[in-house]
Amino acid sequence: MTPLYLKRGEERRLRTGHPWVYNNEFDVGRARLRGLPPGEPVELRDHRGEPLASAYVNPHSLIAARIVSREPGVRLERDLLAERIEAADALRRREFDAPWYRMVFGEGDALPGLIVDRYGDVAVAQITTAGMERVRDDVVELLRSEFGFRTVVLRNDTPARALEGLEATTEVVGDPIGDTITVEEGGGVFEAAPLAGQKTGWYFDHRANRARLAARVAGRRVLDLYSYTGAWGIQCALGGASEVHCIDSSANAIELAERNAARNGVADRVRAERSDAVRALKALRSSGERFDVVVLDPPAFIRRRKDRTKGFEAYRRTNGLAVQLLAPGGSLVSASCSAHLERAKHLEIIARVSHPFGLHPRVVAEGGQDRDHPVHPALPETGYLRAFFVEFA
Repeated sequence: MTPLYLKRGEERRLRTGHPWVYNNEFDVGRARLRGLPPGEPVELRDHRGEPLASAYVNPHSLIAARIVSREPGVRLERDLLAERIEAADALRRREFDAPWYRMVFGEGDALPGLIVDRYGDVAVAQITTAGMERVRDDVVELLRSEFGFRTVVLRNDTPARALEGLEATTEVVGDPIGDTITVEEGGGVFEAAPLAGQKTGWYFDHRANRARLAARVAGRRVLDLYSYTGAWGIQCALGGASEVHCIDSSANAIELAERNAARNGVADRVRAERSDAVRALKALRSSGERFDVVVLDPPAFIRRRKDRTKGFEAYRRTNGLAVQLLAPGGSLVSASCSAHLERAKHLEIIARVSHPFGLHPRVVAEGGQDRDHPVHPALPETGYLRAFFVEFA
């Protein structure tokens, strides 16, 4: 394996467990990083030449090396993949009694660049790095032969692939599947779209947060913004909400939300509307609408650090409009999947948008990603999800 040397002092972060090396941390006088092909296995060494870890590299990426093992000479190959995927799935089998969950969560499961979601006997995978792309065939073969999936969907169309110099593709390996597959959650059965929907078709990460809310909405009127296929709103209806209004800008998502409402026998209490969320919020405010519960679960407004100022304003605007639609004594679920929106900043936004309207916000609960999205303790980016449950007086 090619040895790559770090600058003096740059090994400190790695010694505390961090799994990445950035391209400006290498000693370019001693390291042949630029000449290596993306995904090449390497041995990381400190400035004295002492081995630090085994990794794979991409000289064209800001994150130039991702650690595979703290032991030298370890390559990302079939046996290691099998061992780690099995360990990841074993953790989920202990936590969940049904086969619908995120089976592999990248660095959280020591498998950098790999996401796998389990939908019964169908796996939907995303490969986001050049190093994992090199073992793509091993991943697919393992999922089918060792873990029994009849179909593996490769949703390799995420923007993260472009940062690694990889093409965007979608591929089905194994038995053909239709446009949708089913997910069971919270006592409901839902259709998800693994081929054309967002991400892998379903957001398992908010499972516990949806259950928390659904248990507290009986008899209440609910607005579900950025509703996608209705996971929050329909579970609120199943929990006894008197009326649910789902809003999303995607025609396909709204169609699925309507089908999911009908499938679960709550179509008479669920209205799904295709609209831009901010435009809909302003229209509802102008018409004097009020809701007992507003769910605000937007996409990541801050994908990169340089987007922070613009992203903070987007969170401020949407949360500010949302609180104006609350009935007296109403509740807000303010969620964020932006790792760069710090907890303190998120709380500050909620406080600031409430003050002009004389509202007194009280955070009564806080949720994060569910147990199938384990957080790497040295990599804050893996703890990306947050949901504040806010009551107003």
